[in-house]
This record gives sequence, structure tokens and C-alpha cells, in this order.
Amino acid sequence: MIPIAKPFLDKEEAQSAYDTIMSGWVAQGERVEEFEGKFREYTGAKYSVAVSNCTNALHLAMIVSGIKAGDEVICPSMSYIATANSVLYTGAKPVFAEVSQLDYNTDPEHVKKLISEKTKALLLVHQIGMPADIEAFKKICKDNNLKLIEDAACAIGSEYKGEKIGVHSELVCFSFHPRKVITTGEGGMITTYNEEYYKRLKLLRQHAISISGKERHTSEELSFEDHLETGYNYRMTDIQAAIGIKQLEKLDKIIEERRKIAEKYIDGLSGTDCIKLPTEPEDRKSNYQSFAIYLKKNSPVSRNELMKKLLAAGISVRKGVMTSHRESAYINSGEKIKLPVSEDLCDNSFMIPLYVPMDQRDTDYIIETIRKILS
Repeated sequence: MIPIAKPFLDKEEAQSAYDTIMSGWVAQGERVEEFEGKFREYTGAKYSVAVSNCTNALHLAMIVSGIKAGDEVICPSMSYIATANSVLYTGAKPVFAEVSQLDYNTDPEHVKKLISEKTKALLLVHQIGMPADIEAFKKICKDNNLKLIEDAACAIGSEYKGEKIGVHSELVCFSFHPRKVITTGEGGMITTYNEEYYKRLKLLRQHAISISGKERHTSEELSFEDHLETGYNYRMTDIQAAIGIKQLEKLDKIIEERRKIAEKYIDGLSGTDCIKLPTEPEDRKSNYQSFAIYLKKNSPVSRNELMKKLLAAGISVRKGVMTSHRESAYINSGEKIKLPVSEDLCDNSFMIPLYVPMDQRDTDYIIETIRKILS
């Protein structure tokens, strides 16, 4: 079975984790600080804060943005459910926006129609690694006095107008889950250019304690901590950070190889009339965290039938990006929501294997098998 994805890890990451374990300091410490510094260097961000996962990053971004119970935050339904859930954690309401058929990213025109007196922020997702049109949404937020938060869980290393994702907005959240381009097992990062946000994010991730663990353990004087507000245990460990440092060193190479595989898929499948392949606007560069194929209405087989045939041929596949408003957690709220574009893309698209390193014979076999089924 050709897997849908697998992390690019080797002995360097294992050795780095081992060295950290043997150092005797495995909780948040110097390795986390080093990882944050290298992440700033890579993205060009002014500040960065490592956390235990991207969902926690989004939650903290909501808190420092001032989102509270009774507020509304506009976000796409077509995203992993963590996007919408991060809004619910604050007591606010996620208001689901439609996406574009072109790139699966949020439709700015639909967002404008959803803005109300309760709207306080826009949570923008860079879907499966393809950057959204950030400038268009920054203008909407400026015109309506809204906060902009980027869910860049899938978009590490992707670029918008020549700059890495992570520098365009006050709060950008990343994921290091194994399904992402680089991994720390679990883990997340928040970048910001707002110093006040940076200070509070660092505080909130470790129970809002006034003295860090490192300061307590290295101090030669008696000190007593205070917990300054309601905080959270959202820390990253030094073991995770040690792996992340090594992963970050390989990121550009990994993205280069992923883009080559994506180009091969596009070249090999572009002549197939009944599918729509990813398109990349001139001012954006995707890391191709996933490769989605949309099945048109003139397809000789249904999406689910095609997926079954690919699985039978030894090729792992996944359905299109989920629509949160059709998950039980949101259906049970009683609110009836219809998003025809999002629903169509979810129901008629599928993901094919893409990872590094990937054997050329496997990519050839996948292309050949898809073409054969659809011919």
C-alpha cells in the first residue's frame, strides 16, 4: 500500500532527541528557545511562541485578540474542525464562510456579507498549503475594524507575494503534526509582530506563571511565583523542539521535492478531462501539504467508487477537506447552514499520496491507475 503521507525523519532527529533526553532537561527550556529563534529566522517573523499543537495556538490567538463569549468570528467551514473549535473555546460563535472553487480558500465576497455588529475577527485558513489572498482579507478587516488571524497549520514554507507565510498578520498559527510538511510529533507555533501579544502568549502557554521553570531551577536566590491570570498548559517540550530544529533545517529541500512531485502529478493528469487539478496564482507558492483532485460531473465513476478502486490497487486516498458545519458537533446546534461550494468540493474531491522521499515508480503508478480508471 502506498501511504497517503509519512514524515521525513531520520537519524539526525533521533540523535537530537536522544541528546536532549540525556541532558536531563526535557520540558520547555533552551531547545524550545532555540527552535523559536530558528523559526523566526526562517519565516522572517519578529516574534515566535512554541506551543503544544496548532489548536492551542489558535485558542491563544483568540484570547490575545480579545475574542470572548457573544462575539462572532468568521471562518471557513471547509477546514479541519479544530479551526471552528478554537472559536468555540472562547465562548464565541464561528460563522461559516464559503470558499472559492479555484483554490479552496475563503471567498472574500461571501465574508463581506457575513459581517455583523458582533463580528470581531476573521480566521483565515491557507487550505492544504495554498496561501489565501491575504491582502484582500487585510483590507476587509481594516475597513470593518476586525482582527485577522491566520490558520497556517498546513502552510509552513508557503509564500505569498515573495514572503514566507508568518509575517503578513499580527497572529499566524502553524502545526507540526505528522501529517504536515515538517513535524515534532505534535506541536505548534505562533508568529506575531505585536510585542504585547508576544509577552502575553508566552505567559498564557504556561499557566500564566510569573516565573518560568528555567528561571526557578537556575536561580540562586529564593523566589516565589505568582499566577497572574487564567493560563493554560500549552507548552512544547525540549524533546519536540530538538526534533523541530533538525526538521527546519530540511524544510526548503522537502518543499522543493514536494513541488516536483506535485508538478509531476499535474503534468501526468492534465489531459484527463473529468478532473480539476490544483492551480497556483502567480503571486503565491504552495508547499503542497496535500494534493487534492476534484472530480467533475462528467466523470464515468463517482468519487467514492474511484477511491475504492484506488485502495484496491494499493493506493491510499483520503476524501476532500471536511466541512465542519456538517459534522455532528455543529449539526446538533440546530442551526441550518448551506454552503454549496464547500459541500461540493468536500464531496467530490480526494487526496492522493504525496510525501518525501517518494519513489518515481509510485508516482507513475498512481498517475497510470487514475487515468485508467477514468478513461
